[in-house]
Amino acid sequence: MPRSLPSPPPEWSSFTLGIFTIHTYALCILLGIVVALLLTSRRMTRRGAEPGVVVDIVLWAVPLGIVGARLYHVFTHPADYFGDGKDLLAILYIWEGGNAIFGGLIGGAVGAWIGCRLTGIRFWTFADALAPGLLFAQAIGRFGNWFNQELYGQPTDLPWGLEIPSTNPAFPAGLPEGTLFHPTFLYEFLWNAFGGVLLLLLQREFRLQWGKLFALYLVWYGAGRIWFESIRVDPSEVILGLRVNVWGAIVAVVLGIVLFLVQRRRHPGVEPGAYLAGREWTRPDAIESRYTAKDFEDDGTDAASPVPGAPATSTASRTAGSGRS
Repeated sequence: MPRSLPSPPPEWSSFTLGIFTIHTYALCILLGIVVALLLTSRRMTRRGAEPGVVVDIVLWAVPLGIVGARLYHVFTHPADYFGDGKDLLAILYIWEGGNAIFGGLIGGAVGAWIGCRLTGIRFWTFADALAPGLLFAQAIGRFGNWFNQELYGQPTDLPWGLEIPSTNPAFPAGLPEGTLFHPTFLYEFLWNAFGGVLLLLLQREFRLQWGKLFALYLVWYGAGRIWFESIRVDPSEVILGLRVNVWGAIVAVVLGIVLFLVQRRRHPGVEPGAYLAGREWTRPDAIESRYTAKDFEDDGTDAASPVPGAPATSTASRTAGSGRS
């Protein structure tokens, strides 16, 4: 059994491609977005949505999610951006780090709502389809913290303790070199990956719709973050003895529970479809018919009854015209 979990060399956090500097953290986030997009698109298509419609929604959700994540971080760490000698333009320096997932959820939800309104997709249908993929995306994105050697937890002597060099600017003052820390990135990766699988199983078993699956996502993710945030050592605003992100996680859990109970009461049945009424999408190869499923229901009449709209034909005439040789 390894005695500790090493951190990657600092040079792995970024690399140069021509005139561009590519940050590994950004690649982890992009990979997570792609995974969530592919899974959500497949789930939406199975619900009857137009293939590719998820891209139209994501084009709104992702940019507003990034803006929300940045603004949430800035306003929960005001001392870093406001005051004497502070450069307000640093608010725009997103590549320097500082993106809060709870702000991303808020901004992303606004963007998703706009995208759903424009495409005619039911918002809760999209939210439920997204929930498992969102957990997988967040699991993958946490490896960016490992490459950046950031957001680790309190000191530990567990065999999987994370090695952080004492030269790291975030290394806690007063601790000896060689101190190991809880690898919160790994804890959250495992928690989110397991949660994504769990949501898929719950969806299959109980056919959760009307936002109920997304509500369980909020409960699961928020419950994990309450613990992860509680053991982190990086600086954070504290309100009533709790880190601000702990409060955010508590709000997520409460909101998820309320949403589940409200939607369970308001919508006990099955969603009528992925689209809002009057905005339905029809497959290009679909066969048009003036009949509906009701026209072909067995109402107990003779099987030879005429099809609605067809000329009536008597039993005698049918018999007369069906001679045998």
